[in-house]
Amino acid sequence: MTNLLDLYEKAGQSPWLDNLRRDWIRGGELAGWVERGVRGVTSNPSIFQKAMTGRHDYDEELGTLLAAGSSVEDAYWSMVVTDIEESLAVLRPVFDASDGLDGFVSVEVAPGLARDTQGTTAAALDLHRRIDEPNLYVKIPGTAEGLPAIRQVIAEGRSVNIPLLFGLARYDEVIEAYLSGLEAHQGDLSAVSSVASFFVSRVDTEVDKRLEAIGTEAALALRGKAAVANAQLAYELFLTRFSGSRWEALAARGARVQRPLWASTSTKNPAYPATLYVDSLIAPDTVNTMPEATLDEFDASGTVARTADADLAGARRTLDDLADAGVDLDDVTRVLEDEGVASFGAAYDELLASLETKASELAAS
Repeated sequence: MTNLLDLYEKAGQSPWLDNLRRDWIRGGELAGWVERGVRGVTSNPSIFQKAMTGRHDYDEELGTLLAAGSSVEDAYWSMVVTDIEESLAVLRPVFDASDGLDGFVSVEVAPGLARDTQGTTAAALDLHRRIDEPNLYVKIPGTAEGLPAIRQVIAEGRSVNIPLLFGLARYDEVIEAYLSGLEAHQGDLSAVSSVASFFVSRVDTEVDKRLEAIGTEAALALRGKAAVANAQLAYELFLTRFSGSRWEALAARGARVQRPLWASTSTKNPAYPATLYVDSLIAPDTVNTMPEATLDEFDASGTVARTADADLAGARRTLDDLADAGVDLDDVTRVLEDEGVASFGAAYDELLASLETKASELAAS
């Protein structure tokens, strides 16, 4: 039994892989991760940028698509669909064995739609029609503009992953969008699933920068504590919102909880333990999506124990101390959301530019 297997079997948390590459899908590495205990896969524009521009695995399909008259952007989406469909097949046994709890693969709508409600809704539904598999999650960014899209897509019986969550107030709004979407859906609620992707390490990166600028001894002592405390209170919010009469009425119709998914869980500061954002956020009904290096590290040296709600009073004290030190966490989360939207948009634009260059090279060869 590995730590990754124990994480699910003993602690109720599902480890997912935060990466996707065609050579892994076709070469057996993805299947190997599943054997080790990985129960899902997440992708994003930055991941596809690295996969498609850093290797030659996509050259043949790209050339064929362009020769058939596809634009570079349409060819990109065709290649994404190929990867997602093949990885869904690898994860389908996990989906079936878990009765639809795990075995999901996530794909994100075009990043440029993050502030466009109607465009996001249409793109998400189109991806679900194009990849009509029960273990597909379409990612709808958790921006203010994304909230109505989340509700609509859930109301239409489709499953979603909501990334780019940083703050508790927005997370509460995402939960509300999910619940109201379920209430509006007239079909089988057991076939609808969702995770809310709460980004972790980036909170410490931004908060630590502000604490260092403040520079007092009390402020510096708080470095590396904000992200875990913030996420732990998100788990408390999850427990609160998915209880009581409103939730019980939905559960009676077969509804599933919207699990918190801890994302961005590799440590960015080398002074922090490599598994800090895994060891500290373990609890039932959660997911932790990790890059392969973090998965390896946790499998080798991580600790499997329920920690996410072990000291909620301490988490609240940490956020209070941050406020006393002069850190405005609402402003932190606003900045991080804006940066996240811009970062994914830039990765997408760079990817398309790289594919344009590659298309020219293929045409000249």
